Amino acid sequence: MWSEPLFGAGNLRVRDDRSEPLHRASWLNSAITFDHRRWVCREIELRWTAPRHVIVLTEKGRTERTRVSSSNGLVYDGRDRAGAITFVPADVERYGVYREADLSYSALWIDPTADISGSDQLSRMPTLVNGTDPVMAALVSSLCADMARGIRPDAAYVEHLVALLALRVAFLDGHVSPGHRVGPLSRRTLARMDEFIDAQLQGDISLRDLAAVAKMPVDTFARRFKAATGMAPYAYVLERRITRAETLLRATSSPIGNLALALGFASQSHFTSTFRRLRGTTPRAYRSEFLPES
Repeated sequence: MWSEPLFGAGNLRVRDDRSEPLHRASWLNSAITFDHRRWVCREIELRWTAPRHVIVLTEKGRTERTRVSSSNGLVYDGRDRAGAITFVPADVERYGVYREADLSYSALWIDPTADISGSDQLSRMPTLVNGTDPVMAALVSSLCADMARGIRPDAAYVEHLVALLALRVAFLDGHVSPGHRVGPLSRRTLARMDEFIDAQLQGDISLRDLAAVAKMPVDTFARRFKAATGMAPYAYVLERRITRAETLLRATSSPIGNLALALGFASQSHFTSTFRRLRGTTPRAYRSEFLPES
């Protein structure tokens, strides 16, 4: 059912199958891949495994029949439906029968060997097919909406999203580890963070990049960073970009599109929408208060 460049399928029988790619992106050297597709099929039987974890949101449409089994027996027998969430751990073999499928879905593929906060526990989670969870649905749907608008989020944002999804999968299965308090980052470490972020604003700053500057594991860094700043690292990076934008808008007449690229935004529209959301006005309107004739 789900297309991903690294999985193998055997014993495949298909009639009238069509999988149309709509949006696709990857981060961290393809450790995380996003794939949004429309899938139409009269009938298909397949057996497959994938070397990556996959989290799938069925966004629109349905199947007339979906039956999924694994080595442990029947996993699901019913229908795919809009809003349903599916999770399959890496290297788990599945046998599926799908009939009269016409649906759109978004999939996040996660490399189990990558150093991504929270993803290590996914290997221990069972397969979930067509589950109901509004939180996971909202997280994946928001990423899909950004991609549809041509906005490619930063690696730090996507890493954080994957960590939240992994935590939610564990929560749904009752395997959430008890949390414990962590101390905040020191002022000296925060100062190094600011220097690094400001020097790299034009690029794609990942969570692992920031953790490396702090010389900490990713998960420990993320929790200590939030304890120190009250913000997730990706949100902090975004705030630094907007703060730099305010300085440039007040001092220069450089085109808005050029500023957007110089500040690491995917496009002028991405920059404008983010600036409006965080500051309540557009970059152009903000600049006009200081440079009326620009």
